[in-house]
Amino acid sequence: MASAQIHGVADMPAHRKVAGRDSLRLSLWVLIFAILTPIFVIGPALMGQIFPPYPLMHVADVFDLFTPLVLIPLYWLLFLWAGKGSPSLMESLVFMLLAALWVEGQGMHLAANSIGHLLGSPGASDAANLTYFYDEQLGHYLWHIGLLGLAALLLYREWRHPAGLFTRWWSTLLSGVIYGFTLFAALLEGQTAPMGLPFIFIIVLVVLVWGRKKLVERPIRAFFFASCLVALLFFAGWGLYWGGLPEFSQVGIIK
Repeated sequence: MASAQIHGVADMPAHRKVAGRDSLRLSLWVLIFAILTPIFVIGPALMGQIFPPYPLMHVADVFDLFTPLVLIPLYWLLFLWAGKGSPSLMESLVFMLLAALWVEGQGMHLAANSIGHLLGSPGASDAANLTYFYDEQLGHYLWHIGLLGLAALLLYREWRHPAGLFTRWWSTLLSGVIYGFTLFAALLEGQTAPMGLPFIFIIVLVVLVWGRKKLVERPIRAFFFASCLVALLFFAGWGLYWGGLPEFSQVGIIK
């Protein structure tokens, strides 16, 4: 039996071996992406301590400086591996535009949120109102347009140029649960649910109706489908429990 299994592996076509290796590599990088995203997107909300070398800042402000430096390269790796061959010029330009929106929004949020701690609540002054606008409204929407747009671009690239990989379900489902909760938390606390909820609902609906039969051959599609489904379930449960979609900070879970 063991000999037969060894011969079976040895007799496997070379392209199947390569596909298996690349599928495993992609699934591991997706898992790394799913784990690091909540660390950098949700983590700063739990780091409210003063930064001793410069007390006007919080530890979260310093930590958040590294968010795009870690996550944007991961987006690029997934973008490269989502499809076969090199991305086209147009695909690369769209990636750069969406990444720029992501970084611009995240940076705007970081600076305005840090300054907002010194200005008080909105309504205290014109400066506080403007800072709140840059942080909670313009910054979050630019950031999350980039976030959702990059997800759509990865799905598009895999759809147009399938790489011949297959889904590793154990890591895909784990990644989907982690990233799905992150997506829910980011859209909820970021006050961008009016934009994000239709997006994740459309992804779930489209995959269920037209794309479910090829999930085993489309690992990026499987990952984002699982993520969006998990996020949708979290939104449904949260909305039913609270009778709406209050932020974590509004119900006292975070400060």
